[in-house]
Amino acid sequence: MAYSYYIYYRVNPEKAEACEPRIKDLLAAVEKVTGVAGRLLKKRDEPLLWMEVYENVKDEANFEWELADIADQFKVKEYLEPDTTRHCECFEA
Repeated sequence: MAYSYYIYYRVNPEKAEACEPRIKDLLAAVEKVTGVAGRLLKKRDEPLLWMEVYENVKDEANFEWELADIADQFKVKEYLEPDTTRHCECFEA
């Protein structure tokens, strides 16, 4: 079975410019470690609501652990709106 992950969050407007290259580096690191290529989306008409999409994940337990570890390494929380978090949703194919 394959899984798709959707991680969405609100970026601090004061840090949005610095956040985008950080997230692109995170996507590259996730792909290097897990083999799963992700992509970054920004909501139309709400440009500070971002979503990372990872599809065709085969080993969900390992992927979730690696994704969380890499997000911690890249200090993604520092770029989010105050008092918000990254939300993760997983869907089965």
